Amino acid sequence: MQTNPTFTSLVAVGDSFTEGMSDLLPDGSYRGWADLLAARMAARTPGFRYANLAVRGKLIQQIVDEQVDTAAAMRPDVITLVGGLNDTLRPKCDMGRVRGLLEEAVEKLAPSCEQLVLMRSPGRQGPVLERFRPRMEELFACVDELAARHGALVVDLYGAPSLSDPRLWDVDRLHLTPDGHRRVAEAVWQALGHEPEDTDWRTPPPVTAPPVWAARRVADVRFARQYLLPWIGRRLTGRSSGDGRPAKRPDLLPYEGPAA
Repeated sequence: MQTNPTFTSLVAVGDSFTEGMSDLLPDGSYRGWADLLAARMAARTPGFRYANLAVRGKLIQQIVDEQVDTAAAMRPDVITLVGGLNDTLRPKCDMGRVRGLLEEAVEKLAPSCEQLVLMRSPGRQGPVLERFRPRMEELFACVDELAARHGALVVDLYGAPSLSDPRLWDVDRLHLTPDGHRRVAEAVWQALGHEPEDTDWRTPPPVTAPPVWAARRVADVRFARQYLLPWIGRRLTGRSSGDGRPAKRPDLLPYEGPAA
């Protein structure tokens, strides 16, 4: 990868991670790492264009059906693809099918851009994740294999100590905080060959005193009531948080977005 390359366009493909939840802006919309990355790239390249096709809750089949062909047709300089993690968190998951669909996506996207970027998604520390960790690591092994075969970059967020720190995850325990998204943008920025703006993005925040037992229990009850139970309800009824939602930024247009 060349140092400080010039890219003129970016298309982001994926689910809630790429949509930007939970990096909430004052107007109620989400920013996220992809917007932050696009803002940095736009600051270097006048007329820089950006599209974000991500929609929360999407499974890898939906990403392939609804986003991949659209992204390929745009033929941008850079495409980011993060998908499949929602599948691994379902009670029943056919990992062979997930791998096949991810391969289909990569085979379509890699020839359609100058640089395809894949990721090993971050994983929060905690007992719930341990149940799904083997599936996640199987998914990431597939990501590594496809990247080697198709010349894609892999950004290893899963191996970054900072992004497993619970303090960088929102109260829903599924999405990164604004600081988490900022660190992801930095990781992709560096992977694309740019000079680091934060050399310590992998380092967790300074150590702080853990919350007392009562505060932890209050947080657990709030999490279960506001997030876990609704999530289980959607799984049981076959619904998704992204049902009926349009792509975040469906057209590849000049971008003037939030400052990095």
